[in-house]
Amino acid sequence: MSEKGQLIIFSGPSGVGKGTVRKALFLHDELKLAYSISMTTRKPREGEIDGVDYFFVSESRFLDAIAHDELLEHACFVGNYYGTPSAYVERLRNQGFNVLLEIEVEGAKQVMKKCTDAITIFLVPPSFEELETRIRLRKSEREEVIQQRLAKARTEMGLVAQYHHVVINNTVERAADEIAAIIQQYQDKKK
Repeated sequence: MSEKGQLIIFSGPSGVGKGTVRKALFLHDELKLAYSISMTTRKPREGEIDGVDYFFVSESRFLDAIAHDELLEHACFVGNYYGTPSAYVERLRNQGFNVLLEIEVEGAKQVMKKCTDAITIFLVPPSFEELETRIRLRKSEREEVIQQRLAKARTEMGLVAQYHHVVINNTVERAADEIAAIIQQYQDKKK
């Protein structure tokens, strides 16, 4: 039987590059990482596959999962529910995988209460000005939305002290390597 995997909470403000760093991190095969798939009530987008991109469920099924404490965390965003199924994460951990949850700060706080042994990592930009530049370079949002994202980022960055590790994303490779080293430290301690 393999050793139980770690739960890794990975957060950071919008625009900091979490998804890009996560992809680079998953190139570290030695870490035996698994990405946690969320449950959602939103309809699948073209090309999305149930059980791969999300677990797509009805609102009544999602509310039932909340009522029966089947989620590590959950939130409602733009009229749809999103959450992390506890049994799915536990199954992966029991198979020896280190499970990465890339989640918002509010969801992370819920998971931290339930899973006190989780490794918590907060990704930050080199500076707030750099974060604003990255968000603006997307050229995908109106000024009003950009300002909302920046205000939310300021609030989230004020919560870094709740995380065990803070990693600066000045280059994707360096940030991924630093996170890999953090995870490896925990694995080495378990041996």
